[in-house]
Amino acid sequence: MTSDSPGAWRERLLKPTLAGLGIVALDQLTKVLASKNLALGESVAVVPDLVHFTMVHNTGMAFGLLSGSDMPYKSLLVTLASLLAMAALAYFALQSATSQRTARVGLLCILGGALGNILDRVRLGYVVDFVDIFYGNAHWPAFNLADTCISVGVGLLLLDSFRQNDSSRAASSKVVAEPSTGDP
Repeated sequence: MTSDSPGAWRERLLKPTLAGLGIVALDQLTKVLASKNLALGESVAVVPDLVHFTMVHNTGMAFGLLSGSDMPYKSLLVTLASLLAMAALAYFALQSATSQRTARVGLLCILGGALGNILDRVRLGYVVDFVDIFYGNAHWPAFNLADTCISVGVGLLLLDSFRQNDSSRAASSKVVAEPSTGDP
């Protein structure tokens, strides 16, 4: 990590760290409130036939993957995989330019969300999920604020990637003819 100016560390590290911790704090607060107000399996309609708050303990990965699995050390393995992914994302975030705001915010959302879910796993052995969305027979797996932040972060990274691809295509399609002076 290079320093562009004396205050660059605030832009590159301090502000993102504080924002990430804010995501974690808000995620943990919503999970505590859900846990205090809902029993496991209890469901309360927020928007009938569309959005319910339903208490779920997710012992698996994203979208409930592996939650039905009874493999030994599953919680430890899922936590370690999450920590490795977080370390890779943190490295990528530190290497990205401060001008890449969309990508940096996306990475921050992913890191904050991942840390929120890791805290649940370490503290409880499962992730607290409670937002339940469905329409008719179509049902999305229950999720939480951390999952929402991760999804938004992935969306922002994709948006940034599309923008970069459009910019590089536009730059490569412009052929600028330099006037020749006849000098070698």
